[in-house]
Amino acid sequence: MNIATDVVERDGREGRAMARSGKPPEASWTGRVPEMGTGLVSYEDSISPEFYELEREAIFRRAWLNVGRVEQLPRKGSFFTKDLGVARTSLILTRGLDDRVRAFHNVCRHRGNKLLWGETPREETRGTCREFMCKYHGWRYGLDGALKFVLQEEEYFDFDKAEFPLVPVHCEVWEGFVFVNLADEPSQSLPEFLGPMVRGLEGYPFHLVTERYAFKADILSNWKIFLDAFQEYYHASILHSQQQVPALRSFQTGFKVPHFQMDGPHRLVSTGGWKGVPRHLTPPHEMYPIEHVTEAGLMGPWERPDIPELDPVNLPAGLNPGGLDPWSISNFQIFPNFVILVYERGWYLTYQYWPTSPNTHTWEMSYYFPPSRNASERIRHEVTAVVSKEAGLQDAGTLDGTQLGLESRVIDAYPLSDQEVTVRHLHKVVGDWVRSYLRDEQGVPA
Repeated sequence: MNIATDVVERDGREGRAMARSGKPPEASWTGRVPEMGTGLVSYEDSISPEFYELEREAIFRRAWLNVGRVEQLPRKGSFFTKDLGVARTSLILTRGLDDRVRAFHNVCRHRGNKLLWGETPREETRGTCREFMCKYHGWRYGLDGALKFVLQEEEYFDFDKAEFPLVPVHCEVWEGFVFVNLADEPSQSLPEFLGPMVRGLEGYPFHLVTERYAFKADILSNWKIFLDAFQEYYHASILHSQQQVPALRSFQTGFKVPHFQMDGPHRLVSTGGWKGVPRHLTPPHEMYPIEHVTEAGLMGPWERPDIPELDPVNLPAGLNPGGLDPWSISNFQIFPNFVILVYERGWYLTYQYWPTSPNTHTWEMSYYFPPSRNASERIRHEVTAVVSKEAGLQDAGTLDGTQLGLESRVIDAYPLSDQEVTVRHLHKVVGDWVRSYLRDEQGVPA
């Protein structure tokens, strides 16, 4: 499904009107995507063990998955491992001596031992080397995956090292983000998969925003339940009441998002900015004390970095396709489990949701800022990361309750509001991918 073209054209003209009204003048948001309907939505896809097993094959072994950034591979010989339990595999990501980024299954060709690991085989690792060596029998592999050394090679029968390289994984880099695809042959290249809406981010100076703060948490919910929380702001005025600018907070009227967009399996949500409500004029009791002291918080440092490439007037048009003025955040939901939130204040963050069972997942957060030039900037970045993480944890605190409620099955379908159109879209896309897999791989009629 690709519904971006018409939306982009009209939203470019209507951005200011939508920023005021919170809804396109001619129709509801859901009305723009009539194929999704407006009926009740089932959450069986988030509680069924059988459906989870189908997702593992239909989605996580078919879609392009982000596993990191090039800054994690800063020089030739750099590597890191990434365990993907949902796909029953571990990967090695490395930068070869030819400067090419590659991915391999993290499995020795001798007896199947996990090749690289940390303190225990269950722990990921990273480092720099010229060869990978198995800790079991000492087989060694080059950074290009070629088998280089076999202990007592003469004892093997009709053996040719060239026939036993590491098993490669399709790997492509886009705007510094490293993606892999576990299919034998991906049905689309990475640019084709991302599509025009996500590729509207091309040209953003990610390479200048490299100071990273990373967190990880194990969550007691299905992966899609947490994704739902970050693609709608209907909950913001209630759950995050302390972190709202007063002029945009109302327990009676809530918060209305001025721009939604969908393209293929992906979604985009953009919010308006703070024009007319300067943060320095916000009363101290309306924010955490540390925000007022450091002049930094949920939306980032109050002072935008003095970097021309990060000035909103120089950013790619695809970052704010609705033409919001003022603009604050664009939230790119890249299917299946990767989110990029770009802030007008000159920083961005990413979320990843890695399923570990039908009702648990691991949530990974990374916060990126321009490298600090002094202690004050470093403190502002740290405060932003911590306060933003706190907002995320407020969402996380509701999820085990949501999961338990859904698993009771006392309700089998739920209503969604107009500005939860992206929630409706995610669950439809997941269902479409599973149905496509059943049809293509198992011959089940659509």
